[in-house]
Amino acid sequence: MSTSKRYSLEVRDRAVRLVFEHEAEYDSQWAAISSIAQKMGCTAETLRKWVRQAERDQGRRAGLTSTERDRLKELERENRELKRANEILRKASAFFAQAELDRRQK
Repeated sequence: MSTSKRYSLEVRDRAVRLVFEHEAEYDSQWAAISSIAQKMGCTAETLRKWVRQAERDQGRRAGLTSTERDRLKELERENRELKRANEILRKASAFFAQAELDRRQK
């Protein structure tokens, strides 16, 4: 889910569960989301995002699940660190290669 921690996980789960349980009572899922969001004290758009992510996690909707998104973020962070380390090693290698060339000419 998002990085914002304004709403606890329990509140999010309860709001999403309420949407799934009561959406048949409304004309559309959006109507259920709007009504429940107002009662829960969050915006309808926030609740809509939570519902969409829950649908992806349950396999009802295409897209990355929460665990896949977390794993992707972890791999991207690791990739950035490895690129940074490779750049440092490349510069160090060039520095020492140049030092070796300068030493041989003397």
